[in-house]
Amino acid sequence: MIRKGSPADVPFMRSMLAHAYAWRVNALEAEIPLTRYVDNWGRPGDLALIAHETGNRVGAAWFRLFPASEPGYGFVDEQTPELSISVVPSRRRHGVGQELLDALLQKAKTAGHGAVSLSVEKDSPAVAFYERNGFEPAGESDGGLVMKRML
Repeated sequence: MIRKGSPADVPFMRSMLAHAYAWRVNALEAEIPLTRYVDNWGRPGDLALIAHETGNRVGAAWFRLFPASEPGYGFVDEQTPELSISVVPSRRRHGVGQELLDALLQKAKTAGHGAVSLSVEKDSPAVAFYERNGFEPAGESDGGLVMKRML
């Protein structure tokens, strides 16, 4: 089951940041505070989806807009929301991430966005996942690959 996230889900989303950006944390390259992806949640343009299985949250996908003065790792421009997605390790490779991504892309389109972006480690297996879902390389940022998908 996938439902719309709320401010009550921010602690879960914050915990999922460690999974979504583990490559940056592990490499000690987190010069952009990862908490900016969830701090002050609920500002205009924020949208989150939470995946549940048997009453437990097992994944989250969200997007938010960033100003050029405080960009995220996958920043393209101020009109393109940057998405974050993560699934708990025990539920990966079971379709949860695909369901979350499909639903989030539909929400972004419905919200009137023309594209979404993200940042991923260049040699991550997730690059192929994003490519299968229509994302294309849009540049590099702080050692990561910035990808963009037109909606």
